[in-house]
Amino acid sequence: MAYDEGLAERIRERLGADPGVAEKRMFGGIAFLLHGNMAVGVTGDDLMVRVGPDATDAALARPGARLFDMTGRPMRGWVVVDGSAVAEDEALGGWIDEGYAFAAGLPPK
Repeated sequence: MAYDEGLAERIRERLGADPGVAEKRMFGGIAFLLHGNMAVGVTGDDLMVRVGPDATDAALARPGARLFDMTGRPMRGWVVVDGSAVAEDEALGGWIDEGYAFAAGLPPK
């Protein structure tokens, strides 16, 4: 599955040159990891965000968000945001910041 390279580039620009961030092909797209923990990614035209189990319900209440489910078993703590819901830089930045903050609270891998 191809992924939206333009969306990936916008994520790269937001994350800047953070030395703790690495890119890895995952889930048929690309993931951005902070110290080995996934923060955000792109699959198809959509944004994947790791928000954590405690923030899942609040994240799902936001426009364009749905549970991350690639295998028929939804993953609590992860959401997929429709690409149209992150067309504006402010919306995308909010999601990136949330995924980054969650990953930053995890022990490095």
